[in-house]
Amino acid sequence: MRPCARRSRSRRKGGGGAVTTATSPDAGAEAAAVDCSLETGRTHPIRVHMASLGCPLLGDAVYGPGFRTKAKRLGPRAQAALGALGRQALHARTLGFAHPVTGETLSFTREPPQDMLQLADALRDEA
Repeated sequence: MRPCARRSRSRRKGGGGAVTTATSPDAGAEAAAVDCSLETGRTHPIRVHMASLGCPLLGDAVYGPGFRTKAKRLGPRAQAALGALGRQALHARTLGFAHPVTGETLSFTREPPQDMLQLADALRDEA
C-alpha cells in the first residue's frame, strides 16, 4: 500500500469554491484513517470531497451511500464498532480560524471520542 495525497475541488452554482487536501498512510486499505485539511472556509466539503473521490466516510448516509457496501467488507469487530458508532466516522481534531472582530488566530484541539478510537483500533487490527 502506498501513501496517498489528493486534492479535491467542488463548486456549487452561486457559491464559492471549496478545496480539501486529503492524505492517508493507509491508502488502498478497505478503510483507512485520512487527514483532511480544508483550504477554504467552507464547513462541510470533507464529506462531499471524500465521496467524490470514491472514498465515502464510513457511516455517512447522505454523501456516501456506498459506505454500506464497503462496511460489509470489514471484519466483524470493525462492523460492530461502526454499528456502535451510529454516525459518520468524522472527527475534527483541530479547528482554527481568525476571530471575526479581533483577527486573533484561534485554535482548538480535541482528541477523538472513545467510540471512534475503538473503531480505529478494530480497523487497524483487521487490516
